[in-house]
Amino acid sequence: MNTLSTSRVGTFTVRPLDPLKDAELLHTWVTHPKAAFWMMQDARLEDVERAYMEIAADEHHHAFLGLHDGVPAFLMEKYDPAHRELVGLYEPEPGDVGMHFLVAPSDRPVHGFTRAVITTVMAHLFEDPATARVVVEPDVDNKAVHALNEAVGFVPDHEIQKPEKKALLSFCTRAQFEKAVTA
Repeated sequence: MNTLSTSRVGTFTVRPLDPLKDAELLHTWVTHPKAAFWMMQDARLEDVERAYMEIAADEHHHAFLGLHDGVPAFLMEKYDPAHRELVGLYEPEPGDVGMHFLVAPSDRPVHGFTRAVITTVMAHLFEDPATARVVVEPDVDNKAVHALNEAVGFVPDHEIQKPEKKALLSFCTRAQFEKAVTA
């Protein structure tokens, strides 16, 4: 587990997701109206269990649960874009790592919370010295996540057509991330 403390927002930890123990919690998150871009709105609990059991068994895709001050607060997925999600849609480079993240819905939003989450996610990914660049492919209409991505150093490259959506392929190198979070 890694920890990133921020004086204003709290302490974040990241641990591997347990598909069976965490499925009920995840189900409430991925079916919430605010998670529309996650594309699991109609998922049943069994669907969520199955999806995350498949990820747990996949050597090229990993899921993590993020905690804020010890309480589950976000979901993070890390994948190898040479083998998952983006195969045939761009030319992967050595050290590329794909990422998805989802912040748990809240009735009491905290200013700067989601930015702290994505900063934690990126710091976690870059803890691995083999990670040279993080790749994301959010829906072109997800303007909120585009702004968050930009805030941590992502640079949009071009739109791609995935089977389930039109996406904005964006990249962030370690240097871009470090510059964005220290600026």
